Amino acid sequence: MPSVLLTGYPGFLGSELLPRILRRSNDIEAVCLVQPKFMALADERRKASGLAERIRLIEGDITQPGLAPDMPDVAEIYHLAAIYDLSVRRDVGVRVNVEGTRNVLEFARQCSALERVHYISTCYVSGRHRGLFLEDQLQTGQSFNNYYEETKNLAEVEVRFAMHQGLPVTIYRPSVVVGDSATGATQKFDGPYYVIQWLMRQGHIAFLPVVGRPKKYRFNVVPRDFIVSALDYLSGIPQSIGKTYHLADPEPLTVDETINAIGEAIGRTIIRIPLPAEVAKASIKYVPGVYKLLRIPAPAVDYFVHPTEYDTTNTRADLAGSGIALPRLRDYLPHLIEFVRAHPEIGSAAMA
Repeated sequence: MPSVLLTGYPGFLGSELLPRILRRSNDIEAVCLVQPKFMALADERRKASGLAERIRLIEGDITQPGLAPDMPDVAEIYHLAAIYDLSVRRDVGVRVNVEGTRNVLEFARQCSALERVHYISTCYVSGRHRGLFLEDQLQTGQSFNNYYEETKNLAEVEVRFAMHQGLPVTIYRPSVVVGDSATGATQKFDGPYYVIQWLMRQGHIAFLPVVGRPKKYRFNVVPRDFIVSALDYLSGIPQSIGKTYHLADPEPLTVDETINAIGEAIGRTIIRIPLPAEVAKASIKYVPGVYKLLRIPAPAVDYFVHPTEYDTTNTRADLAGSGIALPRLRDYLPHLIEFVRAHPEIGSAAMA
């Protein structure tokens, strides 16, 4: 029976993607490489999938060469594991994102039955590239906001090198991923959720520090169900081999429009307090009580003055006729907010 290897289980995307992959055919089984500390959660989600008998969990860690000693030969690899933390230290980001990806690629090279590697990157390998960032671009001399962006960029360098050596690879780059557009369900509250939660803690008149030029910059958000549907479909078509896909909104709202949409969905009249981005970041970092009040980490500020827009030519062309459409943020924001209200126990910490 053909095997699929998935890293990053039981994470936010992997938990939803895996059942879809298995439902393509009754002749596929999955092997999930799971860190020991997440094994109980992985087993819980495996049992809840309805396909437990076709999912095998193996303890392992992508940062360790050799991955797992009893790993079977596989036909497809879905490499989702990464550390998504805007405040990550560089050594940690290099170990997980870069060296971990290198280890997965080395394993892939040893698989005699390998048909494809599916690598989940991020739009933000662009760093602070100004203007339109193409799906096939990677190194443009850009600077990076943080070590997460830099190490994901370096990881994709490894992937593209393997691709040029002949490894059959497809690269997927999501933008900012939020909860399910229908249910609002998510695994953590970060990104735009920082603003949502700050506004929800205030009364009908709410104050919001706003950096830069909010009518100029855009905030690119996509819901989990779109990402999973696109991954499922694109990974199943032969013409996606060798391509890179920006799983992003081709027409994102400006930061100003995003703020208005959030305020309308929550029921707040927002009073904007203009601030230079560096002043806002320094205040959060160094002024006592500011972070405790706002609960918005300093690295998140950069994404409200993000100078990059993302080309989606490959994505739009290859999703055409699939029936997969990107929901509009304004339409599903109420579902995200309902989920936030119903789940105060969820935090912003990354699985690592």
